[in-house]
Amino acid sequence: MPRFIFITGGVVSSLGKGLGAAALAALLQARGYKVRLRKLDPYLNVDPGTMSPTQHGEVFVTDDGAETDLDLGHYERFTGVHAKQSDNVTAGRIYSDVLAKERRGDYLGATIQVIPHVTDAIKNFVLSNIDDEDFILCEIGGTVGDIESLPFLEAIRQLGNQLGREQTCFLHVTLLPYIAAAGELKTKPTQHSVKELQSVGIQPDILLCRTEHDLPAEQRGKIGLFCNIRESAVILARDVSNIYQVPLAYHDEGLDREVMRHFGLEDIAPPLERWKTICDTVANPEGEVTIAIVGKYTSLQDSYKSLGEALTHGGIANGVKVNVEWIDSELFEQEGAAVESLHHVSGILVPGGFGERGSTGKINAIQFARENDIPYFGICFGMQMAVLETARNLCGMTGAGSSEFGETEIPLVGLMTEWTSGNAKEQRSAEDDLGGTMRLGAYECLLTEGSLASQLYGEHLINERHRHRYEVNIAYKDALAASGMVMSGLSPDGGLPEIVERPDHPFFVAVQFHPELKSKPFDPHPLFTGFVAASMEKSRLV
Repeated sequence: MPRFIFITGGVVSSLGKGLGAAALAALLQARGYKVRLRKLDPYLNVDPGTMSPTQHGEVFVTDDGAETDLDLGHYERFTGVHAKQSDNVTAGRIYSDVLAKERRGDYLGATIQVIPHVTDAIKNFVLSNIDDEDFILCEIGGTVGDIESLPFLEAIRQLGNQLGREQTCFLHVTLLPYIAAAGELKTKPTQHSVKELQSVGIQPDILLCRTEHDLPAEQRGKIGLFCNIRESAVILARDVSNIYQVPLAYHDEGLDREVMRHFGLEDIAPPLERWKTICDTVANPEGEVTIAIVGKYTSLQDSYKSLGEALTHGGIANGVKVNVEWIDSELFEQEGAAVESLHHVSGILVPGGFGERGSTGKINAIQFARENDIPYFGICFGMQMAVLETARNLCGMTGAGSSEFGETEIPLVGLMTEWTSGNAKEQRSAEDDLGGTMRLGAYECLLTEGSLASQLYGEHLINERHRHRYEVNIAYKDALAASGMVMSGLSPDGGLPEIVERPDHPFFVAVQFHPELKSKPFDPHPLFTGFVAASMEKSRLV
């Protein structure tokens, strides 16, 4: 049976529970332990797939096709352990499953209640699909005191009793605000947060206290005294300049040492050279490069969390700092808007998105990149818009469009109604629900020998994650090729275009999948590495 670490948060949201869980898992990995991370989300959506990116952030997609919380991206980037559908659950899915069982009569006429039926379902999720992991880290979303969090807190309280102290650890993340007028950190919010957690029967074993300042020994002792924990278990979580410093910072503060002590495990200093090398590269770049992300959800950068990190990884691979300019694509649709304002950037990236709003601005940005030999990288929707740009401006297909936007004269991009997933055939229609009805998860792609994509990957068959409903029509392959755009990556059956590129351009690659979801600081994705390298070359030529 693995050991379980339950991570909760208090005082305010966005304290970094997910990042803390990922960093702790990386430290446990460095000590030789096998880890798995899970996220329990208390909101009532079945999954984040239909939630607005500007409200919830990006949707992270797993190999097995789950649409999950963005924290699972942190988990993968810090540990390299591929997340699964069984690693993220919401209150919506829990209640949906419980009610489905009630309708089927599985409860044999019993009165269905939060305790035990909902809490049992949560516990079953936490304990399911475990292999030979040494540690399972479970992050509970939301903030202690939220009504919707109560069933999850009750479930982990019960697990703590059932599994015993030797198998469970409760880590609580809180805030130590600094009051400038008083010139000191205030511990009272942390005390109240712990009191709230204790009121539901959970005594935290370790406190991870987020702050911008040093914590005096006197206040550390005060927190330990009033929160009923050892002083050494009050771990300071200072802000750092980049997120990949977090494992090193938490190790220096003794977080992993305190976890070893809690479980009675031998405390041997872990090798952390991987993280030291990454942080040294980030802190001491050999140059800089500026890349514009022309997107639809730029008002909240968490909408493209994995994308921003993947560009950082591409910079790490090339030893440079990547400066990202986030540009709302609608700016390039307004009267007198100057796409020429992109002249100073060394690369242009158009990411995924849904809907017609902002699409013309993206096409204008792509045209500018093509005509001015600026490296271009298109992802998902960014590939579809690149194909439309070529069709309209070079192929003479002025009526080319996407059926996602409504009826179109030339449906160059259309709704997928059928595709192969493993040995099964998936079918969809325009009338299906939005949630979970896309082409989701990892699919294989065959690369054309000698293409730029094959050179970057260094292999012929790749496997990448998808999240889309619409697809470029393979019937226009020859027409596009006649105008310089080749389909250099196809599904194994040859029916679905996966990658397009322009051999006549310094770097023009667009893909239907989401390569950013697989990039890691210690294993940068080859497409991002190539894109940043091409952007560096462009900056040298300017």
